Amino acid sequence: MKFEQIKQQYKGELLDNILPFWLQKSQDHEYGGYFTCLDREGNIFDTDKFVWLQGRQVWMFSMLYNKFEKRQEWLDCAVQGAEFLRKYGHDGKLNWYFSLDRQGNPLVEPYNIFSYTFATMAFGQLSLATGNQEYADIARKTFEIVLSKKDHPKGKWDKTHPGTRQLKSFSLPMILCNLALEIEHLLDEKILKKTIDECLHEVLEVFYRPELGDIIVENVNTDGTLSDTFDGRLINPGHAIEAMWFIMDLGVRLNRRDLIDKAVKITLRMIDYGWDKEHGGIFYFMDRKGFPPQQLEWDQKLWWVHIETLISLIKGYQLTGSEECLKWFEEVHDYTWTHFKDPEFPEWWGYLNRQGEVLLDLKGGKWKGCFHIPRGLYQIWKTLEEIKK
Repeated sequence: MKFEQIKQQYKGELLDNILPFWLQKSQDHEYGGYFTCLDREGNIFDTDKFVWLQGRQVWMFSMLYNKFEKRQEWLDCAVQGAEFLRKYGHDGKLNWYFSLDRQGNPLVEPYNIFSYTFATMAFGQLSLATGNQEYADIARKTFEIVLSKKDHPKGKWDKTHPGTRQLKSFSLPMILCNLALEIEHLLDEKILKKTIDECLHEVLEVFYRPELGDIIVENVNTDGTLSDTFDGRLINPGHAIEAMWFIMDLGVRLNRRDLIDKAVKITLRMIDYGWDKEHGGIFYFMDRKGFPPQQLEWDQKLWWVHIETLISLIKGYQLTGSEECLKWFEEVHDYTWTHFKDPEFPEWWGYLNRQGEVLLDLKGGKWKGCFHIPRGLYQIWKTLEEIKK
């Protein structure tokens, strides 16, 4: 494998294609914040603003400013998005709405915990770039709210009937693995350690199920037992694989080889489990007993699943030398660049059908923004740089 050539491919795609697209097409210079509903050419087709995607974009440009190059246009982009969020994104008590209209009026209540987690990431990273104490305080206080909501993420907006079937979801402990390291500079050491220990326990001892053949399930009963229901049988291979590079990063940070080895083992198991043997690519949703999933989009191939898988595979190779990781990386790399990259216009497609044909030719929407692709390109480029060293 030509590491230098592939490194340049990821770096060039990020700096010459993806970032210019979001800088030029998404910024709302009139009201602040970002448009994310962009068609194939980058034209705006809806002006609603989704708080978690706003936070992700603030984080993205802040992170690149901090870690790669102090480009003023990146910092300006991050600050204007953060100011829009600071003014309109929450109810005054840092309860972050799910969506706003173009002007910043709230549309959907703060039911979604990921509005909070990405606000934390955004303001934490931007506080590093600017030294602004208010941004640091917003990140720290929002993180405290996230921790307080851990057991009931939706709070009063939870539509499940209390006491009948209480499930807990993999997505929150998974994101906290990453979030704790993201805002390490703002956290008391005891809180950081407690958060990391709890996340590692949940991810690797509650949701990871050796008795099911070493797979990660998406939901379990609150006591940690399996639930034989639609939600309890749900497998999201991309989610599980993405979480594994967070665990690898924690393994490096904590100097724990056992975490790295376990994360690599689970990555390889989940990609083999989730790979479509007929058409290639990774399924979006699966049922652990092989029953029909309730999600009608179960067999779609999604952008974030594939780019996150590439991160986990290349980190797995870098940290352990696993040839199996490298072999899979080459296969997923070929699938991803052949199917998701638009050969004509900037940015990548997000949604393919099972056969790998473009299902929606949008470049951004309610769920796809300036996050997985640029973060993935950056992570893979930097990991390939480490391998070369």
